[in-house]
Amino acid sequence: MLLRMNTLSISDLRAEAEALTASVADGEPLDPMAEALITLAVAVSVTSLDRAAVNAAIVAAMDAGATVAQIQEIIALVSGMGVHSLMVSAVPVLTEAARRGLAAPTEPLDAERQALWDKHVGNDPFWSGFSAELPGFLDAMLRLSPDIFTGFFEYCAIPWRSGTVRAKLKELAAIACDAAPSHRYRPGFRVHLGNAIKLGVGRIAILQALDIAKAAPEHSGTA
Repeated sequence: MLLRMNTLSISDLRAEAEALTASVADGEPLDPMAEALITLAVAVSVTSLDRAAVNAAIVAAMDAGATVAQIQEIIALVSGMGVHSLMVSAVPVLTEAARRGLAAPTEPLDAERQALWDKHVGNDPFWSGFSAELPGFLDAMLRLSPDIFTGFFEYCAIPWRSGTVRAKLKELAAIACDAAPSHRYRPGFRVHLGNAIKLGVGRIAILQALDIAKAAPEHSGTA
């Protein structure tokens, strides 16, 4: 049974991570650059936006050898957290629109939407796993707005196309941002945790990322 978002703590997420990684090899701890980039990801996320923490993390990342391109890639990755607004709203919007006779969610997709689905989703196993955590989201988003559907895929792909940061590290950064005390977004947390495990990330690094998340600054406003 899913926990309600307002009762979900980072301790709950850590307990879930510990259970899901119980059989995962310990692996290597985070190196200084990885630690600095994950710390930057959490500080610069929309749920924190702590200027002092962001500045300190940029300095630490560069001191540890991170390039400007790598720092920008992490920031681009984290900025995509804004799509969580779409993820929690698309199905309710479509459901209410259908109730009012404004949408027909069970009808086959039209030619334009079907072409977009085939292009961006198709039979890709990644999106199958994603849909298991967010049932109906992709279909609802496509039915509501082909433009938003297309934009979702194009923007979220940016930090994965550039590839200056290893996929393993990006998944750890995403885990930390989703688990941060001011966010606690379980669907994304589970998707990225599963991806990290599949990529061979060790248990120690995953739990270190959660420690970084736990220490995230609260969002106290951005002057």
